[in-house]
Amino acid sequence: WGAEELGLIGSTYYVNNLSQAELDKIELNLNFDMIGSPNFVRFIYDGNNSAFPVGTGVQAGPAGSGAIEQVFIDYFASQGLQSEPTPFNGRSDYGPFILNGIPAGGLFTGAEGIKTAAQAAAYGGTAGQPYDPCYHLACDTYANNSNTGLDQMSDAVTHAVLLFSKRNFDQEPLMDPVVTPTTGTSGGGGLHDDDHEPVAE
Repeated sequence: WGAEELGLIGSTYYVNNLSQAELDKIELNLNFDMIGSPNFVRFIYDGNNSAFPVGTGVQAGPAGSGAIEQVFIDYFASQGLQSEPTPFNGRSDYGPFILNGIPAGGLFTGAEGIKTAAQAAAYGGTAGQPYDPCYHLACDTYANNSNTGLDQMSDAVTHAVLLFSKRNFDQEPLMDPVVTPTTGTSGGGGLHDDDHEPVAE
């Protein structure tokens, strides 16, 4: 959709102009907003709110969102790659979908948040620096990405898209795994802090 950075205009328009019957046909939304940040972390949206409970800046994940999150957790684990949750804040194009009760999930490699020392040890890169130092700046060109991060995240995207495209949701609905809530770190460092919030019209 267009105009994401201007307030989720395109995705909001799309969702708001669907009939209820059309909305009911959408099983899930996968969101991959920024998956090649140069100082990346493998963030997964916390769809079941286990690490970042609903509250200021955190949206509730509709039922099934935790199942999507688990697909990515399991995929990275199968590849021997560390990952971590990032708040389900609705600040990308999945926002209008979750406001309509459609489960969502996805990946994110970080924006203006600062990489911690622990993250640098786990993922490489530079502690104390933004995940994307060119976020919303003129230097954000095709050269401003991590090919390694993009490759790893693209593989995870492909895995999830293929998995869900072959699923018969009538016979196998999305069921969230039972998890014990944990306390997330300070925003996970993965916030995508555009000046927009999901708006119901």
